[in-house]
Amino acid sequence: MALRPLPAAVPPAELEPWQWPEAQWRGIVDQVRAGRTLRPERWPGGARCAVALSFDSDHETNELRDGGKSIGRMSQGQYGARQGVPRILDILARHAVPASFYVPAVVATLYPDEQRRVVREGHEVAIHGWIHERNSILGEADERDLQMRSADVLERITGVRPVGIRTPSWDFSPNTLAITRDMGLLYDSSLMADVDCYELEMHGEPTGVVELPVEWIRDDAVYFSMNRFSALRPYTPPEGVFDIFRREFDAAYAEGGLFQLTMHPHMIGYRSRIWILEEIIRHARTHADVWFATHADVVRHVKEAC
Repeated sequence: MALRPLPAAVPPAELEPWQWPEAQWRGIVDQVRAGRTLRPERWPGGARCAVALSFDSDHETNELRDGGKSIGRMSQGQYGARQGVPRILDILARHAVPASFYVPAVVATLYPDEQRRVVREGHEVAIHGWIHERNSILGEADERDLQMRSADVLERITGVRPVGIRTPSWDFSPNTLAITRDMGLLYDSSLMADVDCYELEMHGEPTGVVELPVEWIRDDAVYFSMNRFSALRPYTPPEGVFDIFRREFDAAYAEGGLFQLTMHPHMIGYRSRIWILEEIIRHARTHADVWFATHADVVRHVKEAC
């Protein structure tokens, strides 16, 4: 039976989602989509599985981005710089493991020596917004300006032009992908349509930008976040978090795919939690055919191999 047409007097902006014509909901869905999967048959050196560890060095910007001025919350962010990052870098050096650090431009300006050390020790520094802003509520001109200026700041401080971006809070506006493409960035790491890399499409057309996907279950923030003025409280013990991460690695290894992990220095960097990082590295190292790489190097490999 044919559907009855909607009354012509109803403006599209006032329609409920269940009243939307197909062109409207399909246009929303097609803004940014996962295109072809980029899983190579083998990783470098004949490895079966790739491990891509990452750290979002948000530091004080979690408080600053919404205009907050809480000295207590900023001190919690400062812990990430004073204790978290040094502990992380020491573990990575001890195991000779490269990683990717996503750094807001404000953080890089506050802690330039930290970013220089990260690069000096063989890790990647990539874009993570200006002040960890909510880019999905920005106009196109403001988002473009902040993203480009962020890249400039990271290059000036580290001496290396960033090739990738992870948007703050993994947020995405209708303009984010076009800006990323226009800047010539190799990849984004903010979306969740797969467990393996894939090419991003915009309005049904391939962009050449590779997505190295994230997921909240592979992020320490969902288990360890704390805000005493809200209902946000840590609810998973470190042993439980490690078990989730380990099972994610085991499944990636069994499939011959990619294991990607996101951590935050001001969360994972505490004495009772930092062992998770070291133990996941040790667990992965019990498998001889595992390749540890930065996100940028993973993307370079899949672009060449696929």
